[in-house]
Amino acid sequence: MEMINSIGRRKSSTARVYVTKGSGKITINGKDLKEYFPMAITQATVLDPLKVSQAEGQYDIKVTVDGGGFKGQSEAIRLGISRSLVKISEDLKKGLKEKKYLTRDSREVERKKFGKPKARKSFQFSKR
Repeated sequence: MEMINSIGRRKSSTARVYVTKGSGKITINGKDLKEYFPMAITQATVLDPLKVSQAEGQYDIKVTVDGGGFKGQSEAIRLGISRSLVKISEDLKKGLKEKKYLTRDSREVERKKFGKPKARKSFQFSKR
């Protein structure tokens, strides 16, 4: 099996995922998964597609991710890994699609409007 790559995006994060046959090592921006994402919740988010497809410990995953915060980055990586697994085996698509790991979450932060403190929040109204 050669290297399979795919892209995952979420909020303002973009993750490029490269999957090869291996021992299950996950490297993100040159660091180990547990070092890059110290919180267990974000680690679980990244590992979810591998658990669903029962492919833990079968593939080495190298990820380059930029932009956004830890939540957006972890969900971008999850989408990228899911897309790579489907490229490897079409049989895994059903389980990943049920969990909605193949759907791009396109929600973005709404921009701030002029004359307001945030996107929709207004200053306190005074009638008198």
